[in-house]
Amino acid sequence: MTTSHEIEVYVRFCETDAAGHVNNTSYFLYLEEARTKFFYKLGIGQEDSNLVYNFILASTKCDYLEQAFATKTLNVSTSVSNIGTKSFTVDHVITTTDTETVVAHATATLVYFNYAKQKTEAIPDSIRSLLEPILVG
Repeated sequence: MTTSHEIEVYVRFCETDAAGHVNNTSYFLYLEEARTKFFYKLGIGQEDSNLVYNFILASTKCDYLEQAFATKTLNVSTSVSNIGTKSFTVDHVITTTDTETVVAHATATLVYFNYAKQKTEAIPDSIRSLLEPILVG
């Protein structure tokens, strides 16, 4: 079983800034898309699944290492780096598809949340059993 999930993102002109490179806020949209597709691949949040997507983003961080530009395609790799009682952390690596240059490293910590009770809860065993086999490290 693979421990990471990868998607490709085409950089649109509207995602760049006055300096001509991808705006820092656009990276967070790429990361969100990568996480959503990662969860869907695991079966979490799909309409025909009993596994409900009850995660809220508690923290996210992105370190920018190189510039990326419009019309380029980026690869966003997502892996699980830590699993706690109520939360887990995913790591992202963004690279250019043509040169494989690392553009950014990012992390996101997600907390399992009960919206009806408005409080965090332990990650259900059904979801933990999907995350643990792909835990890196």
